[in-house]
Amino acid sequence: MKVHIHQEAETDYPAVFDLVEKAFRSLEISDHSEHHLVERLRKSNAFVPELSLVACTDDGKIAGHILLTKIKIEDEGKSHESLILAPVSVLPEFQNRGIGGQLIRAAHKKALELGFGSVVLVGHENYYPRFGYELCSKYAIRMPFEVPEQNCMVKELFPGALNKVAGTVQFDPAFGL
Repeated sequence: MKVHIHQEAETDYPAVFDLVEKAFRSLEISDHSEHHLVERLRKSNAFVPELSLVACTDDGKIAGHILLTKIKIEDEGKSHESLILAPVSVLPEFQNRGIGGQLIRAAHKKALELGFGSVVLVGHENYYPRFGYELCSKYAIRMPFEVPEQNCMVKELFPGALNKVAGTVQFDPAFGL
């Protein structure tokens, strides 16, 4: 299903809040607070407005949302800026139609245009590799919490972006970790 993707506007916030809540409502692996996380991230120093995107149907309904926010990868006094994909959400009635993939590709393109080199995520091991995500362990990148290795992934937005990058991901306090 083809959608129109654009930067989220403040007027979209209520629809996005409902969309994110509905998208994660029935997921067992969710703590069901992703909609509140989006609100906190919008108010944080990690927020990049251009990387909060919505997918709209031809009739203007917001069917999906993605948010990439700034993180640091730190190791032995070295700090590298990166992004985290959290979350990507599609309304249940629009899931499995390629909208999430369109949002991910659009967010990657925009992040590259803004000068970012990589995106980290914690997600489903069978979904994200199709978008070029690889295990964080390949790059010696670690999460600051316990999570299965196969769910920690990273993508270079251009070749070599992760050269000499290793360490532990440092999240903005808005994540509540």
